[in-house]
Amino acid sequence: MDLTAVTSYLNNNANWIVLSFVVIFAALLFDLIQRRVLDKVAKRFERTPNLWDDTLLESIRKPFSLLIWIVGVTSAIKIMEHQVQSSAFWFVEPLRSLGVIAALTWFVVRFITLAEKNIIIGREAKGQSVDLTTLDAVTKLLRLSVYITAGLVTLQTMGFSVSGVLAFGGVGGIAVGFAARGLLANFFGGFMIYMDRPFSVGDWIRSPDRDIEGTVEKIGWRITVIRTFSKRPLYIPNAAFSSISVENPTRMTNRRIYETIGIRYDDIKKLPIILKNTEKMLKNHPEIDATQTLMVNFNKFAPSSLELFVYTFTKTTNWQRFHEVKQDVLLKIADIIDSQGAEIAYPTTTLNLSKPFEIQTQDKVT
Repeated sequence: MDLTAVTSYLNNNANWIVLSFVVIFAALLFDLIQRRVLDKVAKRFERTPNLWDDTLLESIRKPFSLLIWIVGVTSAIKIMEHQVQSSAFWFVEPLRSLGVIAALTWFVVRFITLAEKNIIIGREAKGQSVDLTTLDAVTKLLRLSVYITAGLVTLQTMGFSVSGVLAFGGVGGIAVGFAARGLLANFFGGFMIYMDRPFSVGDWIRSPDRDIEGTVEKIGWRITVIRTFSKRPLYIPNAAFSSISVENPTRMTNRRIYETIGIRYDDIKKLPIILKNTEKMLKNHPEIDATQTLMVNFNKFAPSSLELFVYTFTKTTNWQRFHEVKQDVLLKIADIIDSQGAEIAYPTTTLNLSKPFEIQTQDKVT
C-alpha cells in the first residue's frame, strides 16, 4: 500500500476524531485539576474566621465544572462541524451561549442562597437577632431578579427581540391578569405581608375571624405555612390575610391576670383588709408589673358570695412562666384570706321557711 495514500486517508478521516477526543480529554483533565485546586483552597479558607470566602468558593464549584464541560463539548462538536461541513450543527453556538448563561445564573443563585445561610449563622454566632422575614423577602427578590435577567438574556441570545417580548408582555399581561387573578392576589398579599409586617417567621398568630392559630413557619409568595399547636401544618393563601383580622400574641408586652374570687357573706367585715393586703402583695410581687393597671376591688354581691376581682399584668410574656406566676399569685391570695380567718365561698343555697313544721312519720305495721 502506498504510504502517501495511507497518510492522506488518516489526515482526512482520523485527525478530527483524535482532535475531538483530545478536547474532551482536556476538559476532563482540567475539571479534575480545578477540583483538586479548589479543595486545597477550601481547606485554607476553613481556617479563616471569615465565612464569605467559603461561601464564594462553594458557590463557584459546580457552575465552574459545568462551564468547563460546556466549552469542551461544544468545541469538540465544532471540530466535527468543520470536518463534516453540515448545517446540522447549527445549534452549537446557541448551545454554548445558553450553557454559559446557565452556569453564571447557577453561580449567582447559589451565592445568594449560601449567603442567606451565612448571614443567619454569622449573626447567631454573635448573639444578634436575625429578621428571617426580611432576609427571606430580600433573597427571594434577588433570585427572582436573576431569573428574569437570565430569561431576557436567553431570549436575546436566541434571536428574539427583548423589546418585542416586553411589549407583548404589556398587552398579554391583561389577559394573564384575568386568568390568574387568584395567583396575583396571593402574590400581592404576600408582598403586603412583607411590607406591613403584621407577623414574622416564628411568631405565634391567631385570627378571631377564622379557625387559624399557630406558629408561622414560612411566608411564601403564594401561601403562608402555619404550624398549629397540634403540630399540623396549615397552608393559608396570602390573599386571605387582606380580609381577616390577625392577632399577634408574640408581640404582647405583658400577660394579664383577671380573676374573680368569692368570699363568704359572713366575712364581709374582713373584706377591706383582704383587699388592702392583696393589693399590697401584688405591688411587691417581683413578677408583677406595677407600672401597668393594677386593680383589686369588691365587685358585686353574688348569689352565694361577695365577689372581688383581681386585675393585673405579669412582666413575663412566656406562656409557661405566666401560669407559674399566676399560680403563685392565687395561692398568696388564698393565704391572705385564710390569715384573716375568712374563707373562700363555694355555691350554697339557703332555704328560709316562714314557720317551722314537723315532719311526721307513721310506723308501718306488718
